[in-house]
Amino acid sequence: MDIKLSMHIPRDASTLPLVRHLTKHALREIGASRACIGDVEVAVTEACANVVEHTTDEDDYSVDVELTDTRCEIRVIDSGHGFDFETLGRRDAETTAEGGRGIQLMRALVDTIKFTSEPESGTVVHLVKDLEFDGAPDFIRRDRDDQVT
Repeated sequence: MDIKLSMHIPRDASTLPLVRHLTKHALREIGASRACIGDVEVAVTEACANVVEHTTDEDDYSVDVELTDTRCEIRVIDSGHGFDFETLGRRDAETTAEGGRGIQLMRALVDTIKFTSEPESGTVVHLVKDLEFDGAPDFIRRDRDDQVT
């Protein structure tokens, strides 16, 4: 199985539920576990919220979701000014802080996170989650049964 979703969307807070909804339902359709879906939902929402909060009004962004038999890969790509990801999300945010937990959440919820950021060229947030299943849907079971061992 190889399913790809690609969204090119305006930088607007109203796009966050759309990205979350499409990602959640794609994972649900392939039979991913509830816990796994929840983790991915929060991580992709945080990545997109960072774009909305930290880029300019003229910027748009894209979200690419790829689902395979074993993993979910998401790339959130913006054309903003970039940021120093090495120093962010490594320490716990202050308990009284209004924000600053997004990168920590993403790190905690996915198996791999990678940032590529260039000043004035934008940022790619690459999230990878190994999928867990409550029960594989028929098309995955058929595909696995057809494989020669």
